[in-house]
Amino acid sequence: MEPFKVIIVEDVKLELKGTEEIFRSDIPEAEILGTAMNEGELWSLMRQQLPDLLLLDLGLGGSTTVGVDICRQVHTKYPSVKVLIFTGEILNERLWVDVLQAGADGIILKTGELLTRNDIRLVMNGRRLVFNQPILEKIVARFKKSVTSEARRSDAVIDYEIDEYDERFLRHLALGYTKDMIAALRGMPFGVKSLEKRQADLINRLFTESERSGVNATRLVVRALQLRIIDLDHLKADDE
Repeated sequence: MEPFKVIIVEDVKLELKGTEEIFRSDIPEAEILGTAMNEGELWSLMRQQLPDLLLLDLGLGGSTTVGVDICRQVHTKYPSVKVLIFTGEILNERLWVDVLQAGADGIILKTGELLTRNDIRLVMNGRRLVFNQPILEKIVARFKKSVTSEARRSDAVIDYEIDEYDERFLRHLALGYTKDMIAALRGMPFGVKSLEKRQADLINRLFTESERSGVNATRLVVRALQLRIIDLDHLKADDE
């Protein structure tokens, strides 16, 4: 690994000391230009000399949004500076997404293996999306859940012979549309009577004979959600 310059942003003195020791003992190629415990100290250091790498903690002064904003500004103003997040925010998945969208090159959680020489080497060699094992495990778990859910949806669409109009009808029922409102949609070429027949047909397909008595639109929507025919996280109305 070629020599490079780094600035460390960390507001907990004990953790800062530990991070500096990692660089001194495991990454001798790194020249630490300075350390900052808040945003003001960071910009002061950046005005003196730009680093090749910014190792950035997100939770500065009790605020997580400060770290995301710093990442966004650095990515915009100094695109040559690589930003690696080193954070104790081990449960805040929304924050991880925010900082990746802000331009971070990777996230290392302060748990498990912590920061390694290989993490730094990958970032300095231009690798994007560098993560350590704890966050990779969470990402893989979410990926598996997403794929499984999508597979269940695909299977349900096939098993229950769901076409695009069935899906559109169920999705808009879930959004609170009446049949009159659904019939008025640009992409729905059916009148109210046809939609009532479609609802009855869907009830016959999605419920067993013993379950069909008294099934209304609400119960139909709930069953469609349970079967993943429609996705609660992606309910969106069509353009009217």
